[in-house]
Amino acid sequence: MNRITTALLAALEALIVVAIGVGIALVPLTILWGTHYGLGIDWFVFWRAAVDVWLLGNGVDLAVQLPVDVTTSLGLAGAEAPFSLTIALLGFAVLAVLLGVRTGRRAATTDYRLTAAGVAILSYGLLAALLTYSAGTVVVTPAPVQGVLLPTLVFALGVLIGASGSPRAAGTVLPGWAARPLADLLGRIPAEVRSQLVAALRAGAATVAGIMVVSGLAVFVSVLANFATVIGLYETLQADVMGGISLTIGQLAFIPNLVVWAASWFVGPGIALGTGSSVSPLGTSLAAVPGLPLFGALPHGTLEFGFLGLLVPVLIGFVVAVLVRQGLDKRANAPHGPVPMLVTGALTGVVAGILLGLLAWWSAGAMGPGRLADVGPNPLLVGVLTFVEVGIAAALGMLVGGRRARSTDKRAEEVSTKR
Repeated sequence: MNRITTALLAALEALIVVAIGVGIALVPLTILWGTHYGLGIDWFVFWRAAVDVWLLGNGVDLAVQLPVDVTTSLGLAGAEAPFSLTIALLGFAVLAVLLGVRTGRRAATTDYRLTAAGVAILSYGLLAALLTYSAGTVVVTPAPVQGVLLPTLVFALGVLIGASGSPRAAGTVLPGWAARPLADLLGRIPAEVRSQLVAALRAGAATVAGIMVVSGLAVFVSVLANFATVIGLYETLQADVMGGISLTIGQLAFIPNLVVWAASWFVGPGIALGTGSSVSPLGTSLAAVPGLPLFGALPHGTLEFGFLGLLVPVLIGFVVAVLVRQGLDKRANAPHGPVPMLVTGALTGVVAGILLGLLAWWSAGAMGPGRLADVGPNPLLVGVLTFVEVGIAAALGMLVGGRRARSTDKRAEEVSTKR
């Protein structure tokens, strides 16, 4: 393929990714428009609603000004004043990243890698701009700059991950004018320090991944254990078939948020579901919460052994550090001695704290007016406590991992000598 064909296909793929994201919300809303409203309402009302959901899922803030009759029927304190919706439905962002990875891998297999990746990201940004400026109404107004930048950055993250992960693209992700200065900068760092930094990045990312896996399992088990409560909340909403389907799709998009919230619970700070509320290993204290059936899976009351959840990040950080240390010792120019290992463990905690703090920040936000402006974990507390817990555990793991590696080598030498 020539450059023009590659660029056109990349633009088409960006269009498909946007269509999938918007279509997830638009299709059930369109069916609802035909079956429940009998085509009696302007379809663009549902179009704008679907675009708003897609934008919210990519982290875009929505400014809301509800009509007087709606605020009266809701009875929520503060609903009559303008408020913001800032909590992202992370399922849409995760989908955009995954589809972006696919786009990046395809771009890396072409002869014009940078052209394909650049055109895909640029096309996605143009489409995001068109959608943002088509979605504004008197009731709901998306932040225009965020609407253009945030969805594009989410998709670009996936494209870069996909392009850099392709074997054919190894060493060619960045253009020459950017790759050479970066290589020169890395070359000035001593080899042992580079090994420490790489080990800390790998261990920190692996620790956060492990915490997220355990958190996902915990959410799954909690939903199963409280399934009757979840179904009961569904019944109290008295939604029809299409309303129930739309609600279910919205909750599926919210599951990544719950997984991050579970990770924050394991770390210690837990989450808030409104100002003054708390869900943490020490207990649950809630007032009125948003009427999402999935919230029925949240822990209730005081958990006698809830404090044991704090061991999850500690144990994962320790095990990951042991494994990383054993692999680190096999490399040339590997750092040795307790002090470098303690520093590497501390850096692991820094990486894990930054990553989990960013995830906590991305998963939190405002879900409504008044006290619902504070929903989700506190990212600063999550980041700091993750740094402390994982940092200490990783430092110990780095030290113990070296001892285990040496004892394994001695046993191997003894066996070979006997033979």
